[in-house]
Amino acid sequence: MQIYDTLRRCWVALTPEEWVRQHTIGWLVSEMNIPALRITQEYPVNINGQHQRADIVVIDEFAKPHILVECKAPDINIDNEVAMQACRYNAVVGANYIMLTNGQKIFCYEYDGRSYRPV
Repeated sequence: MQIYDTLRRCWVALTPEEWVRQHTIGWLVSEMNIPALRITQEYPVNINGQHQRADIVVIDEFAKPHILVECKAPDINIDNEVAMQACRYNAVVGANYIMLTNGQKIFCYEYDGRSYRPV
């Protein structure tokens, strides 16, 4: 089964994680009033020479990463391992906030340049 991704303008496989990503993007646009043009999917992150990708990165009005979002499938617990993955990505990306979600739970943290605190 596939779903049309309006941001990437292509059909993608509808995996459980993709379902969470698409619903998170919809929520960011409709509920948080973030313009779709400021949302990037599969944002490239190079960690120790390995090419990885952050699920979603929201760019601010100055073209700087503002929110890094890590999406997991609904059956995946949002635990310390998921948080550490997002923190590793954010060490490269430098967003002000990270958000972790499995579509059922959402955790948000603000990064002050040294540490993360829940918001």
